Amino acid sequence: MTIPKELRYSKDHEWLKQEDGKVTIGITHFAQEELGDIVFVELPEIGDEVKAGEPFGSVESVKTVSELYAPVSGKVVAVNEELTDNPEFVNESPYESAWMIVLEPADENEAAELLSADEYDALLNEG
Repeated sequence: MTIPKELRYSKDHEWLKQEDGKVTIGITHFAQEELGDIVFVELPEIGDEVKAGEPFGSVESVKTVSELYAPVSGKVVAVNEELTDNPEFVNESPYESAWMIVLEPADENEAAELLSADEYDALLNEG
């Protein structure tokens, strides 16, 4: 399983990419694998505020519905509308096509508290 080195990770299996003062968020390969085939994705609206550690949406698979937890706080400035018609992108390409939201972070230092790729890998190998 690939864990991109340039990303940060939450213990809830969301990934975060910092770029140009914004953060892009999605779920990890591990998370989509655990969920199985994704059939529906619910995401917030542009302009919504999300808080770190709180749900910002959900994914529904053939097995279950799981909430998505924001790894950082901020204002939603972009939503991946492609996932509405193509929820399978989450399974096919969790780090590229299946980004979920882009935030203008409330505190850019929050991302530093997330796990590095190596720390996330260690977390997965504990269980």
